Amino acid sequence: MTSKLLIKNGTVITMNDDNDILDSTDVLIENDTIKSVSPAITEPGDDLKIIAGDGKVVIPGLINLHNHAAMSLFRSYADDYPLMEWLEKKIFPAEAKLTEEDVYWGTSLALLEMIRGGTTTFVDMYYYMDETARACLDGGIRAVLSQVFIGVNSSEGYNSLQDAIKFVENWQDQAGGRIITILGPHAPYTCPPEFLKRVLKETEHIKTPIHIHLSESRHEVHESIEKHGKTPVALMNDLGMFERPVLAAHCVHLTDEDIDILASKGVGISHNPGSNLKLGNGIAPLKKLLDKGAKVGLGTDGAASNNNLDMFEEIRLSSLLQKGLYENPTYITAHEAFSLATRGGAEALKMNNLGVIKEGAKADIAILDFNKPHLQPHNNPVANIVYSASASDVETVIVDGKLLFEKGTFLTLDEEKIYFEATRCAKRLRQ
Repeated sequence: MTSKLLIKNGTVITMNDDNDILDSTDVLIENDTIKSVSPAITEPGDDLKIIAGDGKVVIPGLINLHNHAAMSLFRSYADDYPLMEWLEKKIFPAEAKLTEEDVYWGTSLALLEMIRGGTTTFVDMYYYMDETARACLDGGIRAVLSQVFIGVNSSEGYNSLQDAIKFVENWQDQAGGRIITILGPHAPYTCPPEFLKRVLKETEHIKTPIHIHLSESRHEVHESIEKHGKTPVALMNDLGMFERPVLAAHCVHLTDEDIDILASKGVGISHNPGSNLKLGNGIAPLKKLLDKGAKVGLGTDGAASNNNLDMFEEIRLSSLLQKGLYENPTYITAHEAFSLATRGGAEALKMNNLGVIKEGAKADIAILDFNKPHLQPHNNPVANIVYSASASDVETVIVDGKLLFEKGTFLTLDEEKIYFEATRCAKRLRQ
């Protein structure tokens, strides 16, 4: 049976090739696809649901390029530590206690936050990813998932790699294509070169993209140069990693040569300004990357290192930090910042049917209520979003043509049950 939604009379920020912002415009959705974007659409049918868009701004669903969703259980558990101390003394020991149930409820909690904030697609890397996938199946969000593996111990690393391959094969294109699977070697400092060579060889047959942390901290880069005589980016390039589609998270400490490699190889980059700041890792050279034509989007990282999954905060930081870093207020305009969270994220994932509102695109949409003091007047709705809006301004969220959140109510997730179960799991993990 055909399912139809009609958003009536909203201001539509299309992010199409002409960057059209359309006032008093309708968006017709049929099943999982945007069928029409036009004023005064009339569509007959008893199965049609109409959503009033008066005073609302309709945007492409936001794309969170890097997350560890189940780490929402560790929110405010280990703050104010340097990256390696944070990992080795706090996070890794706590993660050793994780169960499949923890990951399901931690992910479900993250889904509440992301959906509530207009995120319709997220990229995740973590443990027990069958449970993350199951939570995404239940919640209705679009997800790009990788089971993380570490190769410091070669035998354990090989077994973890096989588990990751099995996860890819079992879950690829499930939920009508909403769930996509990729490979997740953790980072060059936890996956030595010989192990990564084996990963590339072992996974030739599945041809799936790779998601990896890269050049996140100054310490990581210095250690790579000491051990291998080259930066992490140069090392990955020499290993042939970038001959595959790769999504690299962080990319904070980059040489000019690194930037050239990432741009020329078409590596997708997740810029995570909030997490980078909180862990004291610095500010990525976003302006330089974009000037070189690199494919960059935005991510929150996990709630243990951010501590929220508010993509509007990341959008704002992506602009303000570059203006301050280079002492130039023209750097990273409002449009460029918003594009990072929509079309930029889609291009980094090579999923160009996302991040845009146009005929034929996937029906992943968020609707913001602009009838609020901090979003008035409507001189420039994109600037209002980038410099003034927050996740709490989202009123309605649609993924794959299905309503997940409407006027403050979750339609696919049991909010109170998730709060209860996540609190129970977190309490055990911190003991």
